[in-house]
Formats: sequence, C-alpha cells, structure tokens
Amino acid sequence: MDRQLDRNGGYSFLQLLFKFYLSCCILLLGSNAARAADSAVILLYHHVAEDTPPSTSISPADFRGHLTYLRDNGFNVVPLNQVIDSLRSGQALPEKSVVISFDDGYRSIYNVAFPLLKSFNFPFTLFLSTEPIDLQQPNYMNWQQVREMSDAGVIIANHMVDHPYMLEMLENEDSTQWLARLRADLLLAEQRIETETGQSHRYLAYPYGEYDPAIKSMLKDLNFIGLAQNSGAVGPNSDFLALPRFPLASIYANLATARTKFSTLPFTVNQLQPDSPVTSLRNPSVTLKFEPGAYSYGQIACFADSKPIAMTWLDKQQGVMELKPEDSFSGRRWRYICTAPDPNSDRFYWHSVQWINLD
Repeated sequence: MDRQLDRNGGYSFLQLLFKFYLSCCILLLGSNAARAADSAVILLYHHVAEDTPPSTSISPADFRGHLTYLRDNGFNVVPLNQVIDSLRSGQALPEKSVVISFDDGYRSIYNVAFPLLKSFNFPFTLFLSTEPIDLQQPNYMNWQQVREMSDAGVIIANHMVDHPYMLEMLENEDSTQWLARLRADLLLAEQRIETETGQSHRYLAYPYGEYDPAIKSMLKDLNFIGLAQNSGAVGPNSDFLALPRFPLASIYANLATARTKFSTLPFTVNQLQPDSPVTSLRNPSVTLKFEPGAYSYGQIACFADSKPIAMTWLDKQQGVMELKPEDSFSGRRWRYICTAPDPNSDRFYWHSVQWINLD
C-alpha cells in the first residue's frame, strides 16, 4: 500500500509529523517566493539641510519622513552592491528593494543623514568627489569622517576628482585627449578612495548625470558600473553603464510624490534611436521599443514637464513607439518620462529618456 496505516486505521505519528513538516516547508517556500523580486529603486540625495541650494536639498524633517515611510510600508533598504550583483547574476532581491545614495560628499551627509540612517539601520552609498575633500573645502566632510562612515559599512564610490562636466572638452583638446583626461580623472579618484578607505567598487555616478556613448564605452573598457540621474527603476535588463536613479530634492522631495517612485517597476525597453542623450535640438524625437510585460501597451503614457507627449505607435504589436513633443524645452538637461500601471498592484512601471543640450 502507498500509505502505511497504524493499528487504528489512521496515519502513524511519524507520518503526521512528516506531513506537518512538508506543509511548513511549502508555506515557507511560497512566502519567500512572494517576497522575491528582480528589480529595485535607487534613490539620490545631495544635501540634507535647509540652508543649502534648494535644487539639491531635502530638509532633515522631510528626509526623516522618507526613511519612516520606507520602514513602515514594507520596503527593504539594501546595499547598492547587493542590487548590482543580484541583478547581474540573476539572483532574487527582496520585494520592494530600495537603495539610498548620496552624491558629492557634503558635510550634512555626515552630520545629519548618517546618524539618521544609523538609527534606522539602513545601509547607503556615498559617491565622493575627492578634490574638495583633499582641499578641505567648506561645507564638505573630511577624510576622517569619510573613513568613519566607511568603517560603519557605508559604500564609498566614485564621483570623479573635481565633479567635472564630463561632456565638455578643454580648449584645444581633441576627442582622444578628452577621453584620456576623463580616464585619468576617474582612475585617480578611484585610487584616492581606495587609499583612504580600502574600498574600490568601480562604481561611477556621473557628475550632473551627464554622459554619452563614448564615456559609457570608456567605463565598459575599465570594468566600471555607471549610475545616472534619469529616473526609473532598475532590473536585470537595465543599462549597467547608466543605471537610473530618482533624484529627490526641492519639489521632488515631497513624500506625496516620492512614495510613488519608491515602489516603481522597470520597463524592459530599448532606445532604438538616437543612441545618445546629447542633442542640439530643443524637442528631439526618440524611438523606443517596449518589450511585453504585465503592463498593457494601451496604458503607457509619456510626459515632459508634466505635460503629455505625442506618442505614435510605429509597430504596436512589436512595442515600437515614437515620442515627438510639440513643445520646446529650455535648460541644459530635461527628460521624457513614460509610465504604465501594474495590473497586479498599485505600483507603476517607469522609464525616462535623458536629454542634454550643450548649447
């Protein structure tokens, strides 16, 4: 018989114990699967202060509000290296994974953000420009403070030596000399960080979020990961030479809108043309190919400056769409943003296209 009964016609004690153990295993595996994910959101902050430039600042009270919301609403704040390593190797991440990152090395990160993050037991990453630290410039932390953060487990990574506009060539500099200068700057900053902290992750946060295909190719040759400032979630199909991050400062620090970004999901999308974010136009068009997903093509909406952009499906069956805005955009940098609701939750898929006009 395929089931052995005890003398009273029922299951033996050992069989009941085994069935109970098997049921617990199934429940545990199901629970872990429900919490597994293949995406994350990387947040970007600069100053945590009220007396610094609003465009790159969040108040201490608002920053505490972000951390409290993450803690109380089922988010998992994880280290950047865990997210990168997991996505590249196909390993699962905790559901609703979030990475906290800071750029530059301002003193308020050490004085305000660091104690707050320790109190929440949240890991984070600091992308450091080394020259302001070396020159002991006002409003920047010093190397002793950086080492204290490093010893506490903070990831210290690269933000170039002097926070340059990487796309701009010096006078009388050709393209070969320009890339050689950037390469030397990148490696010098990496060496300074390693000398002072012992860390070398080969992660670069592009200053001002600016890059082009030549800069990305340089990073690839040097085995670096690149992190940008165009918003969106990251997944296994993301561009690891320009991973998106959500900048949270000024009006974008508002928790009412930030909490939507905390839980976003990544589209699988390829930019067919153009292949560079650098443009001489003020309303460039772009062709995107959205791979099939849980979202519906019919629910994709795209915006710039909170206004809808004209969308033309060139091949809806294949997910190929052209965005061609009528409005012109001012300034050096701007973005087109596409979203779609997730039918299985209250979350949104999110992708942004970065533009940089050097004029």
